[in-house]
This record gives sequence, C-alpha cells and structure tokens, in this order.
Amino acid sequence: MYEVRFHGRGGQGSVLASGILAAALVEEGKYAVSIPSFGFERRGAPVVSFLRASEREIRQLTNIYHPDCLICVDPTLTRSVDIFAGLKPGGTLVQATHKALGELVLPDTVGRVGLCDAVKIAIEIFRRPITNTLMLGAFAKTTGVVSLDALKRALEDSDFRDAGLAQNMTALERGYAETTVHTIARRAAA
Repeated sequence: MYEVRFHGRGGQGSVLASGILAAALVEEGKYAVSIPSFGFERRGAPVVSFLRASEREIRQLTNIYHPDCLICVDPTLTRSVDIFAGLKPGGTLVQATHKALGELVLPDTVGRVGLCDAVKIAIEIFRRPITNTLMLGAFAKTTGVVSLDALKRALEDSDFRDAGLAQNMTALERGYAETTVHTIARRAAA
C-alpha cells in the first residue's frame, strides 16, 4: 500500500487534489481512496488530506500517520506544522517552494524531494496562489506513481469547465515540467 499525506491551507484545494489523484490512480487500474480531514474549516487554516493506493482493495479509511509521501502545497506551512511527523524512512517530499534543496531543513527520513516554485507559477496562471494542480504534476514527476496522462484524464472528468479546465491543465503540465527531483543519500552512522 502506498500512502500520501497532503498538507495545505484552507482554500488551496488540498482535498480536491487528493480526490483528483485518487481518480487518476483508479484510471490506471489501481485501487485508491481519498480521505479528507476536516478540522478548522476556514480559509488559511492548516488542513490535511490523505490518500491510499494499492493493487488490492482498500478497506482502511483512517488517517495516515506513517506516509510514504508528503505533498506540501503551501511553502509557509512548515513554519507552523510538523509536516514530517511519521514519514517513513526514505520517504518522499513534494514541496511547493522557491528555495533550493540546500536551503531546506529536512529530517533524515526524507530520501527523495521534488521541488516546484508552485506559488510563482500559480500567480502567472491563476493570478492567485492556488497550487493544488501544480503539485499533482510535481507529484507525478517526483514519484512516478501515476502518469501525467492519467492526471489529465482525471482533471477532464472533474468539475473544472472551460477556462478553468484549460488553466488547470496548464498548471498540471507546468508542475510536471518545472519540478526538480533530488535523491538524498544519507550516510550510515559510524
């Protein structure tokens, strides 16, 4: 089972992104379930959403405490929330940030990192910092768990229409194209 935890802020579309990713995984013949988590339901408050994917039927619908991958759609969130809590050793981080890898403070559990300057791109496309579809493209490039084509088909089947769909397709493609992926080699303790 592959488990993903989305971190964002209310209004950024983390829950929607989780649902679109689940639909894309199902499109590729996998089982997937998106699990929203609702606490403070106000714009700007930290929010979490979860996704499980597997080759077999999924019955577990609980929160994810030990994810394989973290997707952080807001670059400021790490200042107020420990997004790395429970990340499995060698786990993956897909982060919206303009910073280079060397400027980030990462725990030893992180083994792969996908970095995307999603806010800058979102401002160019949407004129607002809505980064969810950009980060789906970044996730596809960083992990290879889902194809860009499956994400495009899932996006077409979503509630986006006309100009909104075209903008989100552009965001998805740019998120994929403009993400840099890094593998972090950790030295074993002596």
